[in-house]
Amino acid sequence: MTPTLANLFPPARAIVRAGENLRSLAYLLTTMIGLTLCPAPGHSQAHTNIEDQVEDLRRVNEDSVIGFRRGSFVLAPIPFSSPMIGSGLALGGAYLFKTTPEANTSMIGVGGLRSDNGSQAYGLMFNLALDDNRWLLNSFIGEADIHYDLFLPGTTSKIPIRQDGVLGRISLAYGVSSDLSFGGQVQYLNTSVKPEFANLPPLPPALQPDLGLELLKLGFIANWDTRDNSDYPTSGFHLGFEANQGTVLGGSRDYYTSSVLFDYYRSFGPNSVLAARTALCATANSTPFFEKCSLGSTDSFRGFNMTQFLDTRSVSLQLEFRQRLTDRFGVVAFAGTGFVGPTVDQLTTGGAHSAGGLGLRYRVSKKFPVDFSVDYARNDLGDGLLYIYVGQRF
Repeated sequence: MTPTLANLFPPARAIVRAGENLRSLAYLLTTMIGLTLCPAPGHSQAHTNIEDQVEDLRRVNEDSVIGFRRGSFVLAPIPFSSPMIGSGLALGGAYLFKTTPEANTSMIGVGGLRSDNGSQAYGLMFNLALDDNRWLLNSFIGEADIHYDLFLPGTTSKIPIRQDGVLGRISLAYGVSSDLSFGGQVQYLNTSVKPEFANLPPLPPALQPDLGLELLKLGFIANWDTRDNSDYPTSGFHLGFEANQGTVLGGSRDYYTSSVLFDYYRSFGPNSVLAARTALCATANSTPFFEKCSLGSTDSFRGFNMTQFLDTRSVSLQLEFRQRLTDRFGVVAFAGTGFVGPTVDQLTTGGAHSAGGLGLRYRVSKKFPVDFSVDYARNDLGDGLLYIYVGQRF
């Protein structure tokens, strides 16, 4: 799946947990475009606001404040930079509360963003954890207008396009245990795609069936999570599975999308962590181009434009070594390789697509392990990309 409107709201995002108000705001904004957003370096005011918000929630948790009326408001301006849509500013606000002492933090949030290439998005999110996390409800509704370059299949040529639309999603998961949950989701998308500029030629015939669609998807989701911390894991694993059946409303076109993510973490001493991610993706041939598999979307792969390699099958492996230097600063080194193709047998036909790089981390709070991240990746084609975001890539 690509980072366009149908993928604006990643269903793998679970209910935010206590102490994760910074990431919950980032998720709220991230879900609107499928890209990772975070403060850019040098914005000290944003850093101060965010740390104050983390401290506010810490005090709420220490006092065991329970109930909707005794929640906490947070607000964060988040400058960002993305290889996909450029630089801009996102603003997120949320009201956080707990329904029971052992439940994850519930949230009602609103957010909006605008980038220098004209992309903009707005959304409302409602996440609710009930009965000590036995029931987890996630919902989102938003509107977006995104400008990006789409690579033509099998070439290095790009088409500047504009995609807008409205998307709604609701999911409900049941916790079988503290680590394992299953659930279902419903997604609705009404979207249109057109050339960025009026004087450009029409989009290729292969894209014509996907230029104006109203879609409905029903899906199954499952998560098995043994990580010691969801912000900065040092041990354990997370296995996530998602399968969706989609249909084009008013037509006879059906399709499916599915993905598996497996993340593994192992620490080497108090300051070093090795993280690994394996990702598998499969879609039907009839799937709209903006929901097909790609490097950089479902797997958060760094080093390629997320529309550069699109097809109905993909597999990738990534490794990242994380080293804390001080309480505030850390560095990472990462590398990955992936394959994209029309079938499993043809995954290797186009060869491996590899990339690697280095990153810097700045921890915004001493109480919670949440980082501002800046990564530079270089791929085997000689291209370099800069990523700035909140938290870890996986």
